[in-house]
Amino acid sequence: MATKPDFTEEEWKTLQKGVTGAGMLVSVGDVDFTDSFGEATKLAKYLGEQREKSESQFVRELATTRRTGFGMTSSRQEIEAETLDALRSAIATLAVKAPDEVEHYRRLVVGTATAVAEAKGEVEAGEADAIAKIKEVLGSA
Repeated sequence: MATKPDFTEEEWKTLQKGVTGAGMLVSVGDVDFTDSFGEATKLAKYLGEQREKSESQFVRELATTRRTGFGMTSSRQEIEAETLDALRSAIATLAVKAPDEVEHYRRLVVGTATAVAEAKGEVEAGEADAIAKIKEVLGSA
């Protein structure tokens, strides 16, 4: 079982950025300012649930993040590129340092993205596209 001390500070930030970036990428997949607040709330709520209920200590620690790693002025392109890069790096790091946690990480990331997409009900096409990109990078169908 991996825990935060098993990773460098940079690796840990990358793991967290992949999680929160997935939520951000879905959020910008269908830009509607009125949805942003509900999506941010859903992101925080989902991570809070994972902190409390996940079967994985690794996921519980990872879900303690309070920052997305993105600024208010980050473009959709920046969010997409940086999130997908963070996810690629995270999976590579986990494959070496904590292979038993790869599937837990995938579920956390996809769960985060899905929770944000469903925050206002129907999943829009741009949100579904973002989730598909996330799953492709994670190697999950």
